[in-house]
Amino acid sequence: MEELKEISPTEVKRLLQEGKKISLIDVREDEEVAEGKIPEAAHIKMGEIPMRLDEINQDEEHIIICRSGRRSENVAYFLQDHGYKVKNMTGGMLEFNKD
Repeated sequence: MEELKEISPTEVKRLLQEGKKISLIDVREDEEVAEGKIPEAAHIKMGEIPMRLDEINQDEEHIIICRSGRRSENVAYFLQDHGYKVKNMTGGMLEFNKD
């Protein structure tokens, strides 16, 4: 199994502040996203990922996000196994929202 790439919430914030075009996919449940998400992130619940692969561009890299980094890690491995370029945001939204 290929090693999964990771990115820190601090690095994601820096890329957004610099205006870089990055693809963010939030895999949390509706009620979690209702509490707040990164505005630039697409929302595709973890359980819907397999049915919605056609919405995810295989030609670009995606940063996968959840609450703590665990579900996003699982989704990132799944997508990577299906030929997608992905990074897991370590620490999830808990870390992202700390500052």
